[in-house]
Amino acid sequence: MTVGASSVKTGDIAGEGADTIAEHAQWLRRRLDRADLGAVPEARRELRALLRHWGKPGRSEIAELLTSELVTNALVHTDDGAVLTAVVEPAGLRVEVRDFVSRRPEVCGPDTDDDTHGRGLVLVQSLADAWGVQPHGVGKSVWFELGAEAA
Repeated sequence: MTVGASSVKTGDIAGEGADTIAEHAQWLRRRLDRADLGAVPEARRELRALLRHWGKPGRSEIAELLTSELVTNALVHTDDGAVLTAVVEPAGLRVEVRDFVSRRPEVCGPDTDDDTHGRGLVLVQSLADAWGVQPHGVGKSVWFELGAEAA
């Protein structure tokens, strides 16, 4: 099934040769163009469509919020675009945003109460069941997981 723009692919990946993804997982992959902050609400909508079949509405809202934070960080703090990948398996959800800058993000609170920046990774750290940063040859992936059993 395709959701949204042609750059989005979602579907049942059973039998597509993905070694680390369980059979019958649902997935979303979307290329995010550099500085295209319009991609943030589009990514939320596409994730919501993917999660509609997950049956965990409270976790879906958290997933949308955390995905927004990772996508925004990648688009604001890097010079290139990024790639959003989300995989839903029976055990839960994994969302990953890969960019092409090796600089690791820092978890820090905002400088002032009025500051609108600096809370994203604190939210991810607080609300995700697990999260991390995985370096790649060119760039890194920032990811989070939400387990189905925690819903």
